[in-house]
Parts: sequence; structure tokens; C-alpha cells
Amino acid sequence: MKTLSRHTQLFQRTLHKRAMSTTQLFINGEFIESQATEHIEVRNPATQEIVTRVPKTTQHELDEAARSASHAFREWRKTSVLSRQRKMLDLQHAIRANMDVLAESIVNEQGKVLGDARGDVMRGLQVVEDMANITHYMQGSKLEVSSDMDTYTVREPLGVVAGICPFNFPAMIPLWMFPVALATGNTCILKPSERDPGAAMILARLCADIGIPRGVLNIVHGAHETVNFLTSDARIRAVSFVGGDKAGKYIYERSAQHGKRCQANLGAKNHAIVLADADKEHTLNAIAGAAFGAAGQRCMALSVVVLVGEAQLWVKDLVARAQQLRVDGGLEPQADIGPMISPEALRRAEQLVQSAHDEGAQIVLDGRGIKAAKYPNGNFLGPTVIDNAKPHMQCYRTEIFGPVLTCIHADSLDEALELVNANAYGNGASVFTRSGACARRFESEVEAGQVGINVPIPVPLPMFSFTGNKASFLGDTNFYGRSGVNFYTQLKTVTSLWRKQDASHRQASVHMPTIH
Repeated sequence: MKTLSRHTQLFQRTLHKRAMSTTQLFINGEFIESQATEHIEVRNPATQEIVTRVPKTTQHELDEAARSASHAFREWRKTSVLSRQRKMLDLQHAIRANMDVLAESIVNEQGKVLGDARGDVMRGLQVVEDMANITHYMQGSKLEVSSDMDTYTVREPLGVVAGICPFNFPAMIPLWMFPVALATGNTCILKPSERDPGAAMILARLCADIGIPRGVLNIVHGAHETVNFLTSDARIRAVSFVGGDKAGKYIYERSAQHGKRCQANLGAKNHAIVLADADKEHTLNAIAGAAFGAAGQRCMALSVVVLVGEAQLWVKDLVARAQQLRVDGGLEPQADIGPMISPEALRRAEQLVQSAHDEGAQIVLDGRGIKAAKYPNGNFLGPTVIDNAKPHMQCYRTEIFGPVLTCIHADSLDEALELVNANAYGNGASVFTRSGACARRFESEVEAGQVGINVPIPVPLPMFSFTGNKASFLGDTNFYGRSGVNFYTQLKTVTSLWRKQDASHRQASVHMPTIH
């Protein structure tokens, strides 16, 4: 671990010197400068200072990454499952030791407050820890189907796989992808978001430190052309994607056209139904955290609350909770909500808030125009609460992806469930109630892949799997856990015959053979 320590100290020093530097590629175990002539600026969302410049990886470099991954697969697939398990144990130790380095990178590039950035890393780390259970996940099955005849299954890796990551979880989403791919014996080409690649590059450094062989993990950068390569190159067998609807549909369709497996998590509009018998204090605190945390930039953010009956009177209490949250730079110790990722994202969210007013809803808490004293140029939107919204309004139909909570009123659980199920998306939904009967009915009838009962963000831990559905997911097999292992592997079924009589040492027969 002394080597890890030296690398960590070096990275901590260089992390603060990255202004105007260029993010490197990681190909065949080497950190290299791209020969690209086009770059994308990464700016600190709180200050607008340039943190780094991300290259649009050249076609030659993309081809080299695929060649490296394809070559490395020949040997990596032969490594024992125990060897790959050992690498997952080493990786989880390395991530844990470098938690603060990863979190600081996320704050500087993505804008999260420090505590939330650590949570970003931790939820990804849990996937790595679960992959230490790969010896269980890779087990096949066996059955004696006839006398002396066995049929059994063997789980094998696909080959080279690709991951295309969003900006909102710079550590967690890459860790949903490449550890599962590597543990199952694949090699991986990862494209982190061009808006905040720093965490992925640190993870690549840690993989090099723990001895992941050259070419097993490769990192490339870019935008449209890089995506086109990853979804079309014949050497790549599968593509994982998390992000928005437009990009996700494009990636899924293009991958399918080129014969690749694809799993694509898309947009969401997650609802919480609040019944009047709910624990008020718990409910208000849970909703405020789930709606406004991470500046609302989560695919599982709670963006709509359906207030049933007398719970409609709780809007003013929700506003009071939201007003207690402090908007500030992510490294400020008392900050609850950091900036949004970019000025463009901020303007889009503000326009959707304005559309709510224009269409007749009430903006009972308006976070537009808020400023943080030390960060006058930050992309800040304060907690915003829209009341009396209707299903036809743009603020309800569109994923705002900001710290905006839309309130809708319903007279009964029947009406609330009908509203939730009419929504196209199906990532998650929650209910807050003290009634077991109501909770059970909600669990049974709600059309969402991840259900919370008095839990606002029901993202499963890695021993389960992420299970968003409806318009929130394209593909057959979802992320991490058993589903993730299934996505990155294929089954081979073997039928063998070893006859008992062949094991005997009888004398040779000299009689005329007869047919019985």
C-alpha cells in the first residue's frame, strides 16, 4: 500500500494544479495526452473557472483503445474467478483510502456539496464490494438428465464492453459499470461525462495501482463521435448507458442496429404520494432531502409530491423545510445544496419554473436569482416549490433536473395512483403512510420499478439490482447485482456423456456381436 500512498499524495498535489490542463486518455495501461485538436472546457459550476480541457478523442485513439481492450481480453478471460475477486477487494480498499480525493474532484467539476460527493463515491464503492461476491454470481447449474449424462451451464464473459456515463454521478455510475464488467471477465472502454471526467480518471489511476492488467480498462473522452464509435465498432459486444432520453434512445437504437447488447437508463419523473395519516415530521424531512439534494440532479430525485386529502395543507410546511436549506459552494461546511452543472442547465430549469406560472400553477417558493456570497458567478437555483400543478403542465410532464418540487392535489389514494401510473416514466415511486393496508395496495398497484414505503429515494443496494422500468429504461437486463452480472455474461450449456461401463477393465469379447 506504500505505492498507493505515493500515488495518492501525487494526485492530491496535481488535483489543485489542473486549471487549463488537459485531461488525459487511459489506453493500454498508460495515461497519454490526446492528439485531438478539439477540446471541451470543464468549468467549476460555483466559480466558472476552467478546471480542465477534455479532448475529443481521435478516431486513431479510439481504435487503439478497442485494439488494446480486445487484445487484453484474451488473457483476462483466462484469469481465475478468485484472481478477479482479489482485484475487487483491492479496488474497494483503494477507493476507500482515496474517498476524499474523489469527493473533492466531484465538488470541483460537478458542483455537489462535499457530503453528497462522498455519498456518490460510497454508493459506487458498494457495487465494488458486492463484486467481491463474484464467486457466487458466476456459479452455473448442473443436472444429471439421463443415465451417465450430465447437462450443466457455464457463465462466460462477452468480450469488450463499453460504458457511457452521465455528469450527475461522476464516481457512482462508472462504478456501476466497469467493476461488474471486469469481475465477470470482460475488458472495458469507459467514456466518462465530458463535463466532469476527473473522478473516472482517479479510478483509472487506482486500477493501475492495484495491478489491473494493461488494456483491461481503457478511458476515452469526447461527445457524439466517441459515442458513435462505441455503439458501432464490431469489437465491442455490449454498451451500458445512463443519461437523458434523447441520447439514451439514440444509443440504444444504434447499439441494436450493430448487434450489441444495450442497457440504457433514461429520464424519470419520480412521485411520492403523501396520505394524511403519514408521520408528518419524517415525511417533510424526507421529501425535502429527496427533492432538493444534489440540486435535484438525480435520476431518482423526488420531483413530484401528490398530496392526498388533508395532507394538502402541508405545502406551507414543505416550504418552511426548503427555506432552511443553505445554497452555497460545495466545499463550504454548512452547504446543503450546491450549484447546477452549467449555466445552460440553470436557464432550462428557470424556464420550466416560469412555464408553471404561465400555465396557472402557483410558485410558492421561488429559488430563481439566488446568490451565494463567495460565489457570485455560480449556477445556483434555490429550492423551488410549485403548488396546484396539473398533469398537462410542462413543469409536470418534463424532467426539470433541478431543485424543483411540483405539488399536485388528489382527493383519494385511487386518484393519486391513477395519476402516478399515467406518467410515462417508471424509475421510482414512494408512499408515506402509517396504514399497512394502503402501503400494501400501493406496492401492488403502482407502476414503477423501485418502490419506497416511507422511503423517498428507494435505490436498491447492490445485492439487489437497479430496476427502473417503463420509459425510464431500455433493454432487458438492468444495472449491477445479479442483473448486472447477467448483462455482462452469456451462458454456455454443455451436455456430456461418460458411461459407467467404459470405466471397467473387462476382457475383450471374441463372440459375434449381436443387436438386442
